[in-house]
Amino acid sequence: MSVGQTIKHKTQAFKGRVTERIGRTTRNRRLQREGRNDQISGNLKQSGDKAKDAFRR
Repeated sequence: MSVGQTIKHKTQAFKGRVTERIGRTTRNRRLQREGRNDQISGNLKQSGDKAKDAFRR
């Protein structure tokens, strides 16, 4: 995949970690859930990109 997509997906996973941490600190379950969802989504997208790159070679 392109470098831009890779950066975008890593940023989404990082944003999820930060959001989850803020939710934990403030005891806000909604923020914790959103953070986990962003984190999982970003990681899955990264895995998909890696699989695509592996099949291209």
